[in-house]
Amino acid sequence: MSELNQWNAQLYDKSFSYIQNMAFELIDRLSPEAGERIIDLGCGTGLMTNEIRKKGALVEGLDNDPAMIQLARERYPYIKFMCLSAAEFQTDVEYDAIFSNAALHWMKQPDLVINRIANALKPGGRFVGEMGGAGNVDTLIKSLFQALAEIGISRDEIDFPWYFPNVDEYTKLLEKGGFRVDFIQLFSRPTPLDDCANGASDWYKMFADQFLASTELKSREAVINRATYLAGKSLCKDGRWFADYTRLRFEARMIVF
Repeated sequence: MSELNQWNAQLYDKSFSYIQNMAFELIDRLSPEAGERIIDLGCGTGLMTNEIRKKGALVEGLDNDPAMIQLARERYPYIKFMCLSAAEFQTDVEYDAIFSNAALHWMKQPDLVINRIANALKPGGRFVGEMGGAGNVDTLIKSLFQALAEIGISRDEIDFPWYFPNVDEYTKLLEKGGFRVDFIQLFSRPTPLDDCANGASDWYKMFADQFLASTELKSREAVINRATYLAGKSLCKDGRWFADYTRLRFEARMIVF
């Protein structure tokens, strides 16, 4: 997943299982078949990797976070998991498909990542994924920017950790990388957060390390609390918290020359 974020694998599992659970529809779009060689790119703790394996595919998981990979290996010892970033991934094996859920937006060199994916696929191989798209978590981000601004930290001081493309932008990147885009859609998906008691607080602790890197350690809890309060004006309805997700889902195939 993130090149820089220090993941808390246990917190991810406890409070953010919805990220993986929402990928079941994406697996249907992948339509894995018995014997196919598939990579789950940004596999996290391996739940979706194992679901693909249940379809009979020869699946491998890839993620650059050691804590996530360790947990995946403990849970699914019969699956090969690689601790490696997508930008570094190279292989002599030709895969039938590459699957990715909620990971590509952490990869801020999309041209390079798409190139690595294209090199790993056989002619006609498919790339099926879903990622944060343009406008993703806009309210959560604006609330955090405001909380940081109130203690004197401007946007210019923050290394924005994500890449949220629109349909045209990502289509062009895929086509440049040698893919034919068969399907691509940007859609809003307000998503209930697993842990209502903590609201957006756990979300910020899980995903916003790079925003908070410029703050004194003792100030981080106050910033998170303030951002959670601001976000709650829009994202907390009748005591139920929602994340304002916007997703980009696509299916593409390597062009056969």
